[in-house]
Amino acid sequence: MGIAVELFGKTREGKEVKRYKLTNENGVEADFLDYGAVLAGLLLPDKDGKLEDVALGYDSVEGYENTTTALGAFVGRNSNRLGNGAFLLNGKVYELEKNDGGKNNLHGGFTGYNKMMYQAKLIEEEGACTVEFSRFSPAGEQGFPGNVEVSVSYTLTDSNELVIQYLAVPDEDTIINLTNHSYFNLAGHKSGDVLKHRVMIYADSFTPADADMVPTGEVWQVEGTPMDFRKGKEIGQDIEADYEPLLLAGGYDHNYVLDKKGKNCVELAARAEELLSKRGLEVYTDRPGMQFYTGNFLIGEKGGKEGATYEKHGGLCFETQAYPDAPNKPGFPTTVVKAGEKFCSTTVYRFYLVP
Repeated sequence: MGIAVELFGKTREGKEVKRYKLTNENGVEADFLDYGAVLAGLLLPDKDGKLEDVALGYDSVEGYENTTTALGAFVGRNSNRLGNGAFLLNGKVYELEKNDGGKNNLHGGFTGYNKMMYQAKLIEEEGACTVEFSRFSPAGEQGFPGNVEVSVSYTLTDSNELVIQYLAVPDEDTIINLTNHSYFNLAGHKSGDVLKHRVMIYADSFTPADADMVPTGEVWQVEGTPMDFRKGKEIGQDIEADYEPLLLAGGYDHNYVLDKKGKNCVELAARAEELLSKRGLEVYTDRPGMQFYTGNFLIGEKGGKEGATYEKHGGLCFETQAYPDAPNKPGFPTTVVKAGEKFCSTTVYRFYLVP
């Protein structure tokens, strides 16, 4: 168990990028880069103890610099979409980059938090090791108001948990909605599609979206629809159903309204299992929503690790978050963080072997 640091490569500007390898007593290894604070690799044992990398990613800095699919990304200052690339705050309209079809803002803009360098801090304790990435996000970056001190820490425990903790403190009122955009394939990152993965999502409802994938502001029940994962089912069972939300998105790419027993409590939100390898993943979070995404836009994503080309539905994402377009939807939980207040959030990915 411990942390190893090695040179991963250099950016176009010549900045050195380091890889931080966290390993626990079970041989699980999680790799992170100080470029983008991205999750670059995750080695998990299968039922026979064979280790396989289950996180989609790249073997080079160039891959992460060029990506448009946010593999392994730390996403900010605002995750998901903001309709018309703008929002109103304290009587002022803030115009953002329209990097999503020329209409909307997606994941902060063309230069997201996954395209920036971070300071790294390493912590080793009994039963856990942590790498914390931090940076100063100046006012006006991506078009958002307020200077923000922001950090994300990744802790790998001997219980095979990957604990992600977000912290952001602005000096002006602003919008903050951070998430992780890792793509998982529990059969192995280059093993094909994830349609056989069995998924359970603890949510009775979701927020439907328009043709641009911006929520309409409505909340629909999942009961009786292909969106219902409450009892668990294979992703491929209904993904091609004749159902407008699925047809518009080309698969699952929707925010689920999580069943929460308490505010700000870290609770079980979802589960995924791959029955050939017997690898399983549970997602715990204190966020009100979770975007379940099935890699619908992974269409010939070349240059993946070990020469992989990632195809449609080649990975699944559990993006814990506030609801998309919340600043423009008064009925959604707010993403406004007041000056001097702390945005704190925790998400846990727990890995296990299916009995």
